[in-house]
Amino acid sequence: MKFLDLAKVYIRSGAGGGGCVSFRREKYIEYGGPDGGDGGKGGSVWAEVVDGLNTLIDFRYQQHFFAKNGQPGRGQQRTGKDGDDIVLRVPVGTEILDEDEETVICDLTEVGQRVLLAKGGNGGFGNLHFKSATNQAPRRANPGQAGIDRTIWLRLKLIADVGLLGMPNAGKSTFLAATSNARPKIADYPFTTLHPNLGVVGVDNVEFVVADIPGLIEGAHEGRGIGDRFLGHVERCAVLLHLVDGTSETVADDYRTIIYELEAYGGELAEKPRITVLNKVDALDDEEREAAKAELEEAVGGPVMTMSGVAHLGVTEVLRALRTQIDENRLRQKPVEETKTWQP
Repeated sequence: MKFLDLAKVYIRSGAGGGGCVSFRREKYIEYGGPDGGDGGKGGSVWAEVVDGLNTLIDFRYQQHFFAKNGQPGRGQQRTGKDGDDIVLRVPVGTEILDEDEETVICDLTEVGQRVLLAKGGNGGFGNLHFKSATNQAPRRANPGQAGIDRTIWLRLKLIADVGLLGMPNAGKSTFLAATSNARPKIADYPFTTLHPNLGVVGVDNVEFVVADIPGLIEGAHEGRGIGDRFLGHVERCAVLLHLVDGTSETVADDYRTIIYELEAYGGELAEKPRITVLNKVDALDDEEREAAKAELEEAVGGPVMTMSGVAHLGVTEVLRALRTQIDENRLRQKPVEETKTWQP
């Protein structure tokens, strides 16, 4: 399935049906009178969060969603049929923005949430509605209310507990593949990851979700590279895991580049709890490892963990450190597999 996290959608609610002007004209009824019915309501446009979706790719192939109009009223006091509603089914974590791409209409973070985007027009009153003692034969009816045309943007921010950050080829996808059942693309060239990947990681009988996004480079906040487009996916994370390539000759500069891009991105992203890890230590000897760790600790101003995703060195310790930064209500208990005794 292709990944898409931003989509432009055109919606229109249905117009209400017009009221009817009608009079009873049966042959054997002595007293006639107005009997025009009201028009039906136009259909509304809703957005609803459903389970099982993690992309907005469906909205690439269909951008227009127009609800049905209400039917006009008819004689014999018959009300017109209401127009059918239209429901936009979106994944968890979808933000709905106005046409300016800045005004947030709503933020949908739970399955089953439902929000009205465009209300259908009311139906017009028929002439039966205007009958009174002083106006026994009204000859007017109201037209239906017009529908609402609207252009909106859907922006997906994945729901994850941990967000992976780092330069291209820092080992983020390797870490995700080593700790979960996710199988992201892994190669020895930059920007192997082109879209976010999610994986469920387990440690000490609890599980949490890790999000891997494309690597950041210097100038990302100005549009260089592709990682800045996906920083929104780690905005909802409880903690950030910053991986630094231990084989790089500029370990401290790589760390500062990512921190600068987080601060330039704005929001609360730079203030989130962050764990810094020196990765790929299996490719270093003891002297190189200590030198790189000391250089990175000086840049961070605090302790730094070491790890190798390929060799599984220090991975469990990193997962436990992440677990301590995640609220208990966000953690999920790992299902216990029942052991069945064998019987012939």
